[in-house]
Amino acid sequence: MSKYPNLISDFLTFVKINSRSDEESTTIPSSPRETAFLKQLMSKLTDLGLSDVEQDAQSAYVFATIPANSDKAVKTLGFISHIDTADFNAENVNPQIVDNYDGESVIKLGNGDYVLDPAVFPNLKNYAGHTLITTDGTTLLGADDKSGVAEIISAAEYLLAHPEIKHGKIRLAFGPDEEIGTGADHFNVPAFGADYAYTVDGGPLGELEYETFNAAQATVTITGVNVHPGEAKDKMVNALQLAVDFQSALPAHDVPEHTEGREGFFFLLSLDGTVDSAKMTYIIRDHDRDKFEARKRLFMAVADRLNLADGVARIKVDMKDQYYNMREIIEKDMRVVELAKQAMLKLGITPAIYPVRGGTDGSKISFMGLPTPNLFAGGENMHGRFEYVSEQVMAQAVDVVLQIVQDNYDQD
Repeated sequence: MSKYPNLISDFLTFVKINSRSDEESTTIPSSPRETAFLKQLMSKLTDLGLSDVEQDAQSAYVFATIPANSDKAVKTLGFISHIDTADFNAENVNPQIVDNYDGESVIKLGNGDYVLDPAVFPNLKNYAGHTLITTDGTTLLGADDKSGVAEIISAAEYLLAHPEIKHGKIRLAFGPDEEIGTGADHFNVPAFGADYAYTVDGGPLGELEYETFNAAQATVTITGVNVHPGEAKDKMVNALQLAVDFQSALPAHDVPEHTEGREGFFFLLSLDGTVDSAKMTYIIRDHDRDKFEARKRLFMAVADRLNLADGVARIKVDMKDQYYNMREIIEKDMRVVELAKQAMLKLGITPAIYPVRGGTDGSKISFMGLPTPNLFAGGENMHGRFEYVSEQVMAQAVDVVLQIVQDNYDQD
């Protein structure tokens, strides 16, 4: 019998529930689907015997507590995951199970033409002997981050069933809208009440992340002048051509497909328009704060230069910062990282520590005063039809959470 008997059954239940967030919404949570899922989660946490189960009015996060079972003064740990899924089909998720995968075979996804091929996805070779959960090729899976949700719940269930494992107070949080970048905007750090926290939202075995991008989003709105092309000389201003000129003025190499490691980029996410008007959406990323600020200045300078050349301010830029590199906060006190690293090593897991080319809710929460690095949850190829997760790695993620809890108690 599995050490965590409900881990996979909970996960399979969770992924079949559509809780995709909605980037066009201004509500918190952004989608009624998320609200419904969070209510179901509250009932489950209450039934498990957790205390203080409540939905925070400020953030819509569901909070819960595993009470301390010792009088020893111990730092309060927090574990956080998000319940929304990304902008890919999340309706009628139909997971398929691949028992004892051999690490070499092509896995057919459902009845369609899509496959998981180790020649295309070489990480599959790491999972020989594992039981994999995949999609049927028509939807995402939702391991980002319902694997984290299931893992945190299984850790809580285990601790409640094993009071011989002494620990301090542990706080749990399950939140909406991480995938659209707004979930942690209103995270209520005082109400959560943890000294250190971890998001359980990473990828493959061993991931331990405390360095993320600095991030901004920019919307470029261009106003053109549309006249009949036969009479266009000295009159027409083609908004689409200005959009092309804007993109061409940015460094050609500094795009996601040509960068890696700590190299930043400008990423054109969308371009819609006509001769009369056009709209472009960008994200701007860099690990280094000074380089990040320089990228934003360059972006604005391109707009200014094109406006000056035309003599009319036809290009308008709306830019906002999204999150910052959590390393700025965490490196001031690395105990939270060392605790996780030590736990993994005790379990025979090699920590994979590297700069994340993205961000987590922990990026924002760390800057709110709660240091929150990110632990692996097991998912691979997240956000699409080729997503999969290993049952064994999910169990190892629970092991790490439990080891962190025990080591936190022992060291305080």
